[in-house]
Amino acid sequence: MTHSRTLRSLLLVLVVVALSGCVQRFALRTVGGIMDYGLEAFNEESDLQLAQGALGSNLKLIDALIKADPDNDRLPLLASQGYSAYALAFVEDEDVERARAFYLRGRDYGLRLLTQNKRFRDAVEGDLQSFNAALASLSRSDVPAVFWTAFGWGNYINMTRASVQALADLPRVNAMMEFVLQHDPAYYYAGAHLYFGSIHGSIPVVMGGKSDVAKHHFEQCLALTEGKFLLAHVYYAKTYAVQVQERELFDALLKTVEAAPLDILPEARLANAVAKRKAAQLRAQEHELFEDE
Repeated sequence: MTHSRTLRSLLLVLVVVALSGCVQRFALRTVGGIMDYGLEAFNEESDLQLAQGALGSNLKLIDALIKADPDNDRLPLLASQGYSAYALAFVEDEDVERARAFYLRGRDYGLRLLTQNKRFRDAVEGDLQSFNAALASLSRSDVPAVFWTAFGWGNYINMTRASVQALADLPRVNAMMEFVLQHDPAYYYAGAHLYFGSIHGSIPVVMGGKSDVAKHHFEQCLALTEGKFLLAHVYYAKTYAVQVQERELFDALLKTVEAAPLDILPEARLANAVAKRKAAQLRAQEHELFEDE
């Protein structure tokens, strides 16, 4: 009788422990789900100062949630997107070193997801051919993780051009963005087209830059977003228009950004507010950017 009671007591304890673990996991997943909506609300915010403070706090909360629930696949994707967005919106124009660090965090959180695929994990440090083959083993459902990994990685490389080691990784980033173009070219406001437009548009023709390819990608980006994602206009002006010295195009692109209401794309108010700020900075440099001055 005593043995039976002891066994029942032990089973009860095990059930309570198991349920408490389930409750904790459920709570963590619920908070993680709320963070999805939090990122949406953040993207809709037009006040840059408010958004900066909110995103900084939420990123540390996401870090903590990842530690508490390491098997939750949504959280690393949110962290990857969040750190890179924070760097682009609030850091890179003021502090290059901090921006590099945040872009690397964005890259690494993305890689955390992608390397769950064994073939991709084995190829990350391998040669480019193996890397491309591993990319080909992924599917359309992997587009978000591939895009945000490449976004952070590519921006880190762009800000570390003096490093041969960093530049050596550029073909991998290009391959990842090609993957996005093949599987979902409209993903994140045609972000892969914006990436290739900026890459090709920022390299002088005499050094192998392909201005016609850059223009094609920018025009595709504008077409897919109906011209409402204002960062596309900014980078079109900053890279292609400056490289080919088309001042009229430069002026027209910035005027479009300056005149557009923030509500032109409600779900991307923050990105468009950032675009307006970057356009103002670019406008202030206009006389230095064109040879006819």
